[in-house]
Amino acid sequence: MFRVSRYTALAVMHDLFVAAIAWVGAYLLRFNFDLPENFRDEMLRTLYWIAPLQTLVLWQMGLYRGVWRYASMADLRRIFMAVALAAMLIPLVLWMFRIDAVVPRSVLVLDPILLLLAMGGDRLLYRLWKERSLFGGFRLGGEPVLVLGAGETGVGLSKDLQRSQIWRQVGFLDDDSDKQGRLLNGIKVLGSLGSLPHWAHRLGVRQVIIAMPSAPHLVRKRAIELANSNGIKALTVPSFDDLLSGRVSVSQLRAVELDDLLGRDAVQLDTAGLHGLLGGKVVLVTGAGGSIGAELCRQIVRFAPKRLVLFEVGEFALYNMEQELSAVFPQIDISYLAGDVRDEARLEQVFGECKPDVVFHAAAYKHVPLMENANAWQAVRNNVLGTWRVAAISQRQGVEKFVLISTDKAVNPTNVMGATKRMAEIVCQGLQRTEGTRFVIVRFGNVLGSNGSVIPKFREQIAKGGPVTVTHPDITRFFMSIPEAAQLVMQAGSMGRGGEIFVLDMGEPVKIVDLAKDLIRLSGLRDDDITIQFTGLRPGEKLYEELLADNESTLPTPHPKLRIAQARSVDADGLHALQDWVSGDVILTDEAVRLGMQQWVPEYKPAENGS
Repeated sequence: MFRVSRYTALAVMHDLFVAAIAWVGAYLLRFNFDLPENFRDEMLRTLYWIAPLQTLVLWQMGLYRGVWRYASMADLRRIFMAVALAAMLIPLVLWMFRIDAVVPRSVLVLDPILLLLAMGGDRLLYRLWKERSLFGGFRLGGEPVLVLGAGETGVGLSKDLQRSQIWRQVGFLDDDSDKQGRLLNGIKVLGSLGSLPHWAHRLGVRQVIIAMPSAPHLVRKRAIELANSNGIKALTVPSFDDLLSGRVSVSQLRAVELDDLLGRDAVQLDTAGLHGLLGGKVVLVTGAGGSIGAELCRQIVRFAPKRLVLFEVGEFALYNMEQELSAVFPQIDISYLAGDVRDEARLEQVFGECKPDVVFHAAAYKHVPLMENANAWQAVRNNVLGTWRVAAISQRQGVEKFVLISTDKAVNPTNVMGATKRMAEIVCQGLQRTEGTRFVIVRFGNVLGSNGSVIPKFREQIAKGGPVTVTHPDITRFFMSIPEAAQLVMQAGSMGRGGEIFVLDMGEPVKIVDLAKDLIRLSGLRDDDITIQFTGLRPGEKLYEELLADNESTLPTPHPKLRIAQARSVDADGLHALQDWVSGDVILTDEAVRLGMQQWVPEYKPAENGS
């Protein structure tokens, strides 16, 4: 049932009136507008039956559940079916109720034709009027805008723009030569993306909308750079992964962000494999309030786990996740547990009660300069001992798969944080057995916008008017988005057989100074509006990061963005000695920590500024 609103009542009255007009019009056409008196009387006598009958059929067919403003082909099909049904019922009703009237057969044919034209036409005209497109492209109000991309998303966006009071689309730009010069939704495809400067100047365009969510990243990046280099503000539709349908509304538009400029093509997931890994399983995530841990939780719930357990030492971070996930996924059984990965008793309690099938270990201290001085032993205890305790309990409790989140800083480390993550890798490699828990290690670089990363810091500095501080003009880093990193971690987890170190395809390294300049431009400023200052490398910081150590090589996997590193083997005796070292009660000095780590990680070479 639905409430009969004022608009519904008006629609019923309209269709009742139209049905009467169509019936009268059919008689007039039959007799060339010279209607004999006897047929006029029969027309009026039958009209009292026909118009209500047709309106009743329209009601039963659901014509009054829709909104005329959004009338579509589906509504036209319903009108056609209703009119056809009513046309078949008219002779039956006249016969059943013994209505003494001779209705010409041509009237029975003309009436549904007229009724269909009138009802469909009225709804179409109303929609055109509401969309202000009755007179095509002659509307002069609104900000002129070009849409880059003339595919399905661009055309869908164009329809929404025509209903907007803010925007006035003046054209499409697309590199497809077959589309150039054609009209799409009444709007001309003016030329290629490269012609943007010409058309922007000619048409007075100061803003463009990039509507190519499924295009390769390099194409989208080129469009963004064209707009930025010509002082044109760029907006974009959501990414392809975020679009649930081909129809894009103006409200979904957003400003171009750094992810769009540095991001890569969408990850193709093996959804069947991930359903096998996560679906119907109890999944535990440590460090669930951090950037990667939180995104892993958001991704995992989409594969319908039996239960998701969030394990996090930070109360506020855990609270935030509880507020977010409980609102979006109320149907999933989710536990929010506070605890420290170094607390063996708490881990025993949690694992004993929850009995996880899969563990993603994301808990770690990750900030390089903070861990380098005065916190080195805490980095060892958290990153190495914490990993050891979670991994060992996972093994004792029969966890099917344990996935360690590692970092590119574990490769030929020059800082404490990187060396501790390499030691955590060694722990997982050393615990691997032919049977039981399978340990999988995933190594990747920086993620855009993560807690403590350079991106939020740059944005804050730009908002204050600068300067933007960069440590060195030549420093480079690998970057990927947080969702991509989480997806590839899960993908590696599903593929891992045990003991492998998966290396993510991080693309090409990015110069941090170029990153700063991109953020300045994306903020609507020019390079010379904000000063960039070079402050020198921080303790333990390298000019560039590596994804493989000098003595490592990789093997391909079925996934194009994942490779397996062939790391050195782990000595069992050395592993026991390492366990004794990290489990010691004595708090070691930073210098003692560095000397000790060189024993377990021979490739660790402390930076001079880290001592």
